[in-house]
Amino acid sequence: MTVSTTLDLKATAQRIRRHIVEMTAAAQSGHPGGSLSAVEILTALYFGGVLRYDPARPDWPQRDRFVLSKGHATPVLYAVLAEAGYFSTDLLPTFRKLGSPLQGHTVLGKPAGVEMSAGALGMGLSFCIGQALAARLDRRDSRLYCLLGDGELNEGQVWEAALSAAHFETDRITAIVDRNHFQNDGPEGEILRLWDVAEKFRAFGWHAIQVEDGHDFDQLLPALAETAAIKGRPQVIVAETTKGKGVSYMEANPAAWHGKGPSPEQLAQALEEIGP
Repeated sequence: MTVSTTLDLKATAQRIRRHIVEMTAAAQSGHPGGSLSAVEILTALYFGGVLRYDPARPDWPQRDRFVLSKGHATPVLYAVLAEAGYFSTDLLPTFRKLGSPLQGHTVLGKPAGVEMSAGALGMGLSFCIGQALAARLDRRDSRLYCLLGDGELNEGQVWEAALSAAHFETDRITAIVDRNHFQNDGPEGEILRLWDVAEKFRAFGWHAIQVEDGHDFDQLLPALAETAAIKGRPQVIVAETTKGKGVSYMEANPAAWHGKGPSPEQLAQALEEIGP
């Protein structure tokens, strides 16, 4: 587990953004927009002293688990795992190549540090409930952090899991909603409006926290600290984010950058905007 200053976290987030655009450009596929929106969330978890983990022992029973329920956002997860020391950053350019462990959607244990296989949306929270109940039986104090996309909240399984998590008082589950307001087919508000996500979770028995800027470590870290103190019910952080954050043309047209890689010219512009 790493504890970094806010300045260090910002520098780490910048490196992760560079990895994301480089990986998706090399593959000419992948999901850069929804990966860029989640950079600060994962950076806070892995490098802000929140997640308990050991890259040298990825199967350590006492570890906390991060579950990427929006399983297409692998570029951000792979970039974070590489920066955290699970594997060399030299592997990142093999993203989505034949024979590479860095596939387009997560595969359990490939690479080390990936906690759940994902493809179809909506399964991560259910998976976390099983993990939390197993930890309770084993008398482990592991915590589970589950990243959900707001488009993913269209899935009914998410809300069945939300009811179950509250019913079983799984207070070691923290869900984080990457609230970037876009999904594969366009703006969330035009496809299936979610209204007030935090209030929905509260109605389902959760402790809910609204973070107005999900790219601000000074807001994310206190919210994550608050969740760890809650007893008797699961917690959710609804983090307002920007799809394609850090790359102007992706921010301007987020629906176009759900699932494709930038061209060489677009990559050069992205890297210049992100910075060294």
